[in-house]
Amino acid sequence: MTMDRGQASERVTVVLSIECLKGSSKGDEWTGDMLQTGDIVEEIKIGNSVSVRAPFKNGKVGVQRLLHSSFKSRDTSIQVRVRRGDDELAELQACIVPNESAGKKQYMLRAIDDPNYAVGFCDRTESECFALQASRNSRMVSALTRTQLQDGYVAYPWGRKMQEFLSVPNSSCFLSILFLPKSSDRAASRYNDLEDTLARANTWLTASQSAGVSVVFMNIHTESLLTKISGETASSTVNIAGSLSDLANLANASLYGFEDYHGVDIGVVRAVRLWYAPLGCEFAMEIKIKESDTKLGFAISRTEEGFIYISSVIDGDDNAPSTRSGLSNLYKEAMAASKLLVVSRVSNQKVLPWMVSSTGAIRCFDTVSLSQKLSLHRHAKVPILIHVFLWDQALASTSGCSTRPGAISTPPVMALPPEIQLARQPNENQIMPLPPEAPDDSISLSDGRDPRPDRDTAGEVSFRFHDFALPNNWV
Repeated sequence: MTMDRGQASERVTVVLSIECLKGSSKGDEWTGDMLQTGDIVEEIKIGNSVSVRAPFKNGKVGVQRLLHSSFKSRDTSIQVRVRRGDDELAELQACIVPNESAGKKQYMLRAIDDPNYAVGFCDRTESECFALQASRNSRMVSALTRTQLQDGYVAYPWGRKMQEFLSVPNSSCFLSILFLPKSSDRAASRYNDLEDTLARANTWLTASQSAGVSVVFMNIHTESLLTKISGETASSTVNIAGSLSDLANLANASLYGFEDYHGVDIGVVRAVRLWYAPLGCEFAMEIKIKESDTKLGFAISRTEEGFIYISSVIDGDDNAPSTRSGLSNLYKEAMAASKLLVVSRVSNQKVLPWMVSSTGAIRCFDTVSLSQKLSLHRHAKVPILIHVFLWDQALASTSGCSTRPGAISTPPVMALPPEIQLARQPNENQIMPLPPEAPDDSISLSDGRDPRPDRDTAGEVSFRFHDFALPNNWV
């Protein structure tokens, strides 16, 4: 087979070709109306005065000189027309910009309608251009493989958003309590297993619901906490996980350790965090104070599980702050429904139990200090804003449950299957909330017993003697 000289010269003809430098942010550089690598340049127009057609003298070098001259004279508007195959044409409206990555006095073209899309020029033979045009599909697949998603940052106005979109400014509606594993010895070197911690969390929630606290289970998970261990604790908890059977032993462990360069002193405590929500919603009430008010008209107590609740209200005084604010009516509704009127916030601060220590004590808020603060509100004539748990969403709407404009209310309670419902329905064998005359955890004692030490803050060393002359825990 022979090839004449005309055919051979055609195969080695050098032309000015397009080289795609940066892809389009719109993802359409592979469409027919966008320039692509391998396109053959037919005509270049710069501004309204310069127009050159193929063949281009000195190829890429000559065009770069032309671009440099135009850029210096601030004539950067350019139009490029290319040929693809035998009859397909495409055009690009762009501007001339320096190509710093290619060196000094080197320029590229940036698309007018998409600044992220940029092309340059290079010298290729026609056969190379036709081969690139024919391999368009494989080049798209290659580009797809090479293209990586880029991450970024966006500034966010947290201060303003937390004021506008939270029902209680700067405070979440998510409620939880953390259960630390219980120590099984006085030296706190051994702890009960994870199943025991889960069982105590389950007990706390079920007992709270049985006592009349209007909460429902939302979620539960383990939470790893780092601590320092040594001595017997280290020797009994460090596990060299050399096999799958060793890993299985850690599945239910509440404390396990690691060795570092200085010996065994790093321990991991597996606590349990229980998430819950009010059965209805958190209802905000404002108690306004008058000059003539000598008492607020309600008493507070605390359940064994650490919840603060309204234990009694005054009757027959329509001018009492508790009556004017509607607290008395809401308390009577709670008693009729066999529920406790739990106080969740005072002045937008949560007053809910938040942790169970390794000794089993529940960290919660002290009723004595809370009573003092409420009394100071009355003396200072400063209105009291409290939030209470409602047990019925319909009750919230009839009571005019107020939310701030744009604020997001408490998320709806997750519906649980009947077989795993934790709330117990009232029955003849269930212990019901005590009447107002005999609160189970009153601030004061009025039954004539001798004063005795009682842990009122659930801390490790905090005790107070409850011995008050007042007949009840009124504030």
